[in-house]
Amino acid sequence: MRLMISALAAAMLLAVALPCAAQQTDRAGSKDPKLLTRMPGFYIEEYSESQFDAHEFVIQKGNSTANQHVEGHLTYWRYDITTAAVATAPSWLQMARNYQNAVERLGGKKMYDAGPGNNYDSTFLISKNGADTWIELHPRGRSTGSGMYTLLIVEVQKMQQDVVANADALKSGLGDSGHVEVPGIFFDTAKSDIKPESGPAIDEIAKLLANNPALKVGIVGHTDMVGDATGNLRLSQARAQSVITDLVSKHGIAAARLVAFGAGPWAPLASNKTEDGRAKNRRVELVEIATK
Repeated sequence: MRLMISALAAAMLLAVALPCAAQQTDRAGSKDPKLLTRMPGFYIEEYSESQFDAHEFVIQKGNSTANQHVEGHLTYWRYDITTAAVATAPSWLQMARNYQNAVERLGGKKMYDAGPGNNYDSTFLISKNGADTWIELHPRGRSTGSGMYTLLIVEVQKMQQDVVANADALKSGLGDSGHVEVPGIFFDTAKSDIKPESGPAIDEIAKLLANNPALKVGIVGHTDMVGDATGNLRLSQARAQSVITDLVSKHGIAAARLVAFGAGPWAPLASNKTEDGRAKNRRVELVEIATK
């Protein structure tokens, strides 16, 4: 009888253990970071991804800390250790140093290390091929006899502008002040070719001109203050001309109604000392050409 009970208990324990073991696999749809592997013996328990979001990363600043606001493609991972690997669960320091070494091999650097009193929470920055990737590591769980850690990574990028000013708003802006910014027109860095996602904004300029056949406008290109000012003047002129070329060739707007002008960095909307300010200064505006 005892043998039967023991066998039944073992079977019940096995039935409970098997689903738990089966669940120790990566969450559906998840994947590791592009630049870094995971710690051995861990699986992805939680995963989320946002095409554009922001996070405050802790960084070391002299003898104190500060928050670094970063925007871009944000991904979050929680890695849990498998049952089979619990006996050899790494320490918090082991996790932190593994990621630090991997980041440094990629040319990155440690921006913050909380030390043993705070589980070696860490912030890293990788600048590669002109792109910044910020990484936040939180080792957890060692004291409970298990192991887990979280990663949060933001790949810095500008938000894709999905909302553009419509033709009526552009007309209202021209009427109020004689000029109006056209959001949603994009160019690659140091290039004048209009990116495909600029189509909706160009369509609204064309609609404005089609609905107001007597209207003539200057297309004014603006840049930030990065680089050579003379080069930026040429670039802004070329970008303004690209908008005109698009309006004439794709929308049938008469070229005589349009004038291209490159203002370069000389009419900023904000300080060029910050990336947010520089982004505001890179823009395209319409200026009404008044006729008597």
